[in-house]
Amino acid sequence: MIKVSVMYPNMAAARFDHEYYRDRHMPMVKAKLAEACAYYTIDKGLAGGTPEMPAPYVAMCHVFCESVDVFQGGMALHGNAIFGDIVNFTDLVPVVQLSEVVVG
Repeated sequence: MIKVSVMYPNMAAARFDHEYYRDRHMPMVKAKLAEACAYYTIDKGLAGGTPEMPAPYVAMCHVFCESVDVFQGGMALHGNAIFGDIVNFTDLVPVVQLSEVVVG
């Protein structure tokens, strides 16, 4: 199992529409990737290392897939639509990381 983490850095004056992300973008990602996406989670940043520190990321999603090949196959078909929708909820550039899930 792999996890694709898409993280949006918390920058002053940046725009991020959490409702659009939750209600439209991520359901669209799941629908487009279909069986390539086993499931996903969404995180909304609250704080950094201490409650008074800002969260390093305003939001994150984690897409769980069977393998890198399965994920890349889904993105080859639908990546343009998925990345093209980003402008509808933010002006931030996401940071993407693929990880092997060692403990689930």
